[in-house]
Amino acid sequence: QLPGMISITRRPFPAQIRMAATVTVEPAGRCLWDEPVRIAVRGLAPGQPVTLRASLRDEKGARSSGPTRALPRADATGQLDLERAPALGGSFAGLEPMGLLWALEPEKPLLRLVKRDVQTPFAVQLEVLDGHEPEAGRLLGRAVHERAFLGPGVRREPVRAGRVRGTQPGPFPGIVDVFGAGGGLLEYRASLLAGKGFAVMALAYYNYDDLPKSMESLHLEYFEEAVNCLLSHPQVKGPGVGLLGISKGGDLCLSMASFLKGITAAVIINGSVANVGGALHYKGETLPPVGVDPTRLKVTSEGFADILDVLNSPLEGPDQKSFIPVERAESAFLFLVGQDDHNWKSEFYASEASKRLQAHGAGHYIEPPYFPMCLASMHTLVGRPVIWGGEPRAHAMAQVDAWKQLQTFFHKHLGGKELG
Repeated sequence: QLPGMISITRRPFPAQIRMAATVTVEPAGRCLWDEPVRIAVRGLAPGQPVTLRASLRDEKGARSSGPTRALPRADATGQLDLERAPALGGSFAGLEPMGLLWALEPEKPLLRLVKRDVQTPFAVQLEVLDGHEPEAGRLLGRAVHERAFLGPGVRREPVRAGRVRGTQPGPFPGIVDVFGAGGGLLEYRASLLAGKGFAVMALAYYNYDDLPKSMESLHLEYFEEAVNCLLSHPQVKGPGVGLLGISKGGDLCLSMASFLKGITAAVIINGSVANVGGALHYKGETLPPVGVDPTRLKVTSEGFADILDVLNSPLEGPDQKSFIPVERAESAFLFLVGQDDHNWKSEFYASEASKRLQAHGAGHYIEPPYFPMCLASMHTLVGRPVIWGGEPRAHAMAQVDAWKQLQTFFHKHLGGKELG
């Protein structure tokens, strides 16, 4: 060697470190949120342990979900397919092709993932890292997967209360979609359902625009106006419409079916058979809210309120006046019940209204497929975080099943064609 010179020997990196991985999603391109996809990774070393990670951000940016983590291994050819490669740990275990979505958890506690602007997709970031956590190494590959809420041929048509409807050659069966006590206007379920061959009105009823700021006093005439508005639309076939309600929206839909004309079918997701939260008025009749006993509130080990036993029974004493007179209804009913619902006794209420469909292991917020389960969040009426119940995997399975069941039910009783 010459003075002042050094020799450098380059050592090759191990194959599993040197190789770049490719993350693929099939079908490729943007898909709807309720559609399953196939997530795969190519370009790994045979048998290589990796960590798959998914995350997304909602419209407020700071409110993110995830990341979820799956810890599988590549096969003998260096490929990994979540339909064939079981997760060995992480956020879930076993063969769960859509687990990276339904197991998402909020970055900040007590936040429920909702889509506030259905005109933009959720961008899900998928990453693959070398090794299994907690010793996961460098990033090997990344992909962004867009999941949308307005499908081809579906147009959002705002009216005073908000509307999402299909625009393929109609007419279509009409559905009024009503959410729970959180208030405001949520359109993501209506927009997905509109792509299944329905004309869907997402209906706000308080805490939105010029509507009442609370549920202290609601009037069914407002909901009657919404039903008539939908029935008069040229894209709605009639002669009646369907109702879809969850939680407080469930008991409102029961009341609509009991008092109003033009209701053919109603799907009640974890609803009450008694009027809850505030007085409900219609043409001189009033349903008072069912009574509550705060002393029956329990607190979980995590500090969440368990309000399962707080409401009085609508079968006893003066609270019988809050019982919704479902015997007046002329519509068909489908009750979707989460047997681990900790918001209230949904199965008891459904059995009292005579028809139910049980979704074993599900909590309170049964959403369209692949929304992550919300175990606990702020309750508007209680004023503190409450536990909603549920077990993530069973809840995810229940959501897929419930979504199919309610579409089949509405097509059967409202007519129209099933799409897709």
